[in-house]
Amino acid sequence: MEENHMDELSTLKTIAETLNQANDLDLMLNDVLKKLLHVTGLQTGWIFLIDEKGRYKLSAHANLPPALSFKRMKPMCEGSCWCLDRYQDQRLTRAVNIINCKRIEDAIEFKWGDTQGISHHATVPLRAGDEKFGLLNVASPDKKQFSNEELALLESVAFQIGTAIKRINLAENEQKLALMAERNRLAQDLHDSVNQLLFSLTLTARAAKEMTTDENVLEMLSYMQELSQEALAEMRALIWQLRPKGLEEGIAVALNQYAKMLGLEATLDISGVKRLPNHIEEALWRIAQEALNNCKRHAGTKEVNVTVKRSQNKVDMTIQDEGHGFQYEDSLPLPSMGLSSMKERTEKLNGSFTIETKVGKGTAIHVTIPIA
Repeated sequence: MEENHMDELSTLKTIAETLNQANDLDLMLNDVLKKLLHVTGLQTGWIFLIDEKGRYKLSAHANLPPALSFKRMKPMCEGSCWCLDRYQDQRLTRAVNIINCKRIEDAIEFKWGDTQGISHHATVPLRAGDEKFGLLNVASPDKKQFSNEELALLESVAFQIGTAIKRINLAENEQKLALMAERNRLAQDLHDSVNQLLFSLTLTARAAKEMTTDENVLEMLSYMQELSQEALAEMRALIWQLRPKGLEEGIAVALNQYAKMLGLEATLDISGVKRLPNHIEEALWRIAQEALNNCKRHAGTKEVNVTVKRSQNKVDMTIQDEGHGFQYEDSLPLPSMGLSSMKERTEKLNGSFTIETKVGKGTAIHVTIPIA
């Protein structure tokens, strides 16, 4: 009995050491799962993370048999099962034995491959206090029953994992807040120093022009005034990118003000976006910023149409001009860092990004982002 107790303590210590060193959630889950299997002698395991809407993701797995790793983990990434159903309706609150696993049964029925003797598994919720994050599942060939001691150990491990997930989530939120504060500070510094200097330079060049009649000097001062005005416009755009004034009043106000600041004549058709999730609103704002900047620099027209519409489960945004356009093919890489950045922001939120353009026929940027 004492030997078993020491084995449990050793397992918990090993898991704790792994979790305490982790800062990346996906890496942490895969590392701790492999370590758990190693110290317990179990063969395979997988972890589902489940959000507040009940959507699940296979976030970690180790040594899955061919039947469950069939077609890039398709059996583990689609459909529901006993554990998920009981988790979502609040009936799965502790570690239990799963006698009939639907995923394994489907794998056998549809002949997806060898199960390597795995027919049963144990499942346990990942939680920290009242917060739930997902499920830990473990199994071994021909193992049909987990003892109460084994289930208790799995519960302890699952609690450690849940606590680590909460810690990482809190750390990520703190980093986001710190980044926002730093961006605000930098924007304020640029406004108070460089922005004011450029404005003063513009006024100085204008005043100096009134003090001379020399054509060469006037030409030089005019050029200096133009450069300082362009630099001032670029600086204001940069400050907007760091801290968008008006976004606190919604994306419609922010886009309208930003277009005016760039000297564009924007026609806006925006509806249903008053209660967009913050991260989606900011992503749309950043994408629209880049698109409007491109219009200002390259389109050769001041007129631009901006449409943002939300339906029940998605938001669509289109930014279109009738300017110069450019040569573009879907099969080729995007021709600029700005377009690549817009595409990356969209795809990070599982959205779609498309471009319609032809030389002399204008450009349209289409973005669709799903909403949970």
